[in-house]
Amino acid sequence: MSDSCMPGFGRRARLPGGMRGLVCATFLSILVTACGRNDPAGKKGTGRGDTVRPVKTAVVVEQVMEHTVAVIGTLAAQDEATLSVKVAGRLQTIAVDLGTTVKKGQLIARVEPQDYELQLRQAEALLAQARARLGLPLEGSDDKIELDQASTVKEARARLEEARKNRERIESLTQQGILSESEREAANASYEVAANRYRDALEEVNNRRAQLAQRRVEVEIGRKQLDDTAIHAPFDGAIQERRASPGEYLTAGTPVVTIVRTDPLRLRVEAPERESAAIRTGQKVRIHLEGDERPHVGTVSRVSPAINQQNRMLVVEADIKNDGSLRPGSFVRAEIITRDDHQSLSVPADAIVTFAGIEKVFVVENGKAVEKPVNTGRRGTNWVEVVTGVKVGEILVVSPGNLQTGEAVKIEHPSVGTAAASNGS
Repeated sequence: MSDSCMPGFGRRARLPGGMRGLVCATFLSILVTACGRNDPAGKKGTGRGDTVRPVKTAVVVEQVMEHTVAVIGTLAAQDEATLSVKVAGRLQTIAVDLGTTVKKGQLIARVEPQDYELQLRQAEALLAQARARLGLPLEGSDDKIELDQASTVKEARARLEEARKNRERIESLTQQGILSESEREAANASYEVAANRYRDALEEVNNRRAQLAQRRVEVEIGRKQLDDTAIHAPFDGAIQERRASPGEYLTAGTPVVTIVRTDPLRLRVEAPERESAAIRTGQKVRIHLEGDERPHVGTVSRVSPAINQQNRMLVVEADIKNDGSLRPGSFVRAEIITRDDHQSLSVPADAIVTFAGIEKVFVVENGKAVEKPVNTGRRGTNWVEVVTGVKVGEILVVSPGNLQTGEAVKIEHPSVGTAAASNGS
């Protein structure tokens, strides 16, 4: 290859073959880079406003939804009773323990009955004696007797009748001058004595009748005390606490066990004053417990007639049907269903963005994302009730991530609505 002159040089420079190849390659690389910078087809947007972001969307819909009042409270036993002995004595047996399920009338415990059996027999013997004094059979339940039928009254009445006739005869003979005045006075005195004895007989019979009634009551007391040696369950329930043991001497009134009624349970909650006007008896209540995913349903049974002046809350009680999984004392979250035909706006749960306690959504307007704050209400598994902030038919961005307001978006998978919120979900 002959040397020749290049432009800009008076004379061609002589270079080794390897160097000439390196220079040519470097020159071509610079040329390609320069061409790329000047080529309009090679432009790429670098600003955020020039980037179109594909998004998934859903439409705000209106649907029938329950209107509820969210409250917290505690489950309590419907009834709770501490069973005590009514008579003193040594505890003979106790048939239950902690957690034992009992039925109404079931035997719980018994005090040794021998002392009370003897007292009853003594009272029955005194009753028989009182009946005998009135001329009644020793045994029987009919204690009625006429005063004139008592033997002592019959005797006194006969003596009185005899004295009356004797007095009349002597009175007649005295008037005829046959008998003296002293004999008439003696006859009158005898009559007065007989009359007093008759009255005494009547009083004695009345006294015996009263004594008979007293003996009858003593027998009933003896039987009642004998019955009270046994303690029975006053209602269906379960034993919450056992407080005595066999062989222990108990005085009257000593607690033996505590029993609770566990079905239904009593839910006690406090509702805010602003929600109190919508709460009334008969409304449904849905409760949720920690560790139990199933909701339990009950009915509002009692509503306080007044607002608590200290905390401005309304006390509400509901009866909750217990299937055996609920326990008194449990802390629960509850919803009082005040309306079941309320029209509300619903959006997907993943369309809500929460930052620093503020909830917001992104609405698609003119191809761009617009941030709007919202106030939410009820929440389901995949939907949220929106109280304010959006309107029916607006298109929301689902799962916006780090989307910013004003950013251009392209609807990738449009949706016609949100997941339906069914009552009771």
